[in-house]
Amino acid sequence: MEADELLVLVAGGDQKAFEELYGQVSGPVFGLVRRVVRDVAQSEEVAQEVLLELWRSAARFDPGRGSALSWILTLAHRRAVDRVRSARAATEREQREGQRAHHPAFDQVAEEVEAGLEREWVRRCLERLTTLQRQSVTLAYYDGYTYREVAERLSLPLGTVKTRMRDGLTRLRHCLGGAA
Repeated sequence: MEADELLVLVAGGDQKAFEELYGQVSGPVFGLVRRVVRDVAQSEEVAQEVLLELWRSAARFDPGRGSALSWILTLAHRRAVDRVRSARAATEREQREGQRAHHPAFDQVAEEVEAGLEREWVRRCLERLTTLQRQSVTLAYYDGYTYREVAERLSLPLGTVKTRMRDGLTRLRHCLGGAA
């Protein structure tokens, strides 16, 4: 039986018609909801809510305005969008509340100042390296290249790059007082 006919029977309280309609539309409903909501557990919950709403509000279906499947998928889409908006609003409320309640502690400020001083110290120690050592260390540690990629970028043999890196890191360790 077609979904349109089944939905009319469901509006009259026919449970068998609802079971058959459920079998026809539960997959498309879940698929649509899943694409909107993305979370599997939330999607399952929303799909169940839609199908429950379908049972309760089947009498509102007007066959003159479109197909039953279109009407059902419209219900599903609206419910899924509502869930996403609700979740987004809750997250934004929590973030606003968290920002209002957040007052940086003195220790956090001190840590930020200390981190800034450490960055300046590292920068000064990097300036003391030879240009070739600084290039190798910077490409590897700041730009994320592997030794092999550094060698390719600088058009040098891999062994030469490894030697530069070792010597540069040794000089940095001495400059930083053994902390590196």
